[in-house]
Amino acid sequence: MPKPKFVLKENTKGFNFNLVAGNNEVIGTSQTYASKATAKSGIASVAKNAPIAVIEDQTAGDEKKPNPKFEIYVDKKGEFRFRLVAGNGQNILASEGYKEKASCKNGIKSVAKNAPVAETEVQAVE
Repeated sequence: MPKPKFVLKENTKGFNFNLVAGNNEVIGTSQTYASKATAKSGIASVAKNAPIAVIEDQTAGDEKKPNPKFEIYVDKKGEFRFRLVAGNGQNILASEGYKEKASCKNGIKSVAKNAPVAETEVQAVE
């Protein structure tokens, strides 16, 4: 079975990465970083913070939780999403939209399980 990986790519504004599960599904996307080095630091931060992050379900009126944490929220389309917030308060990974909250929670579990063991693959600019 393929292993999870961080796929680091350069774009017109800088660098970003996706966390890709073993089944080739993207389970999280980063912000854009100015340099490859800062993007790699972001990857290290996701790998370090994901397994220890608590879950703050903002759709259920949870009290604010300390960082690092996964925040579950509803987007403008009414879909559930999560973001991983590092210990320093920076958003370091965001999910796609999910129709069901249970699917969103499964995405969080997948990030927590896969991020610490994922290898980094740098993709060449096309």
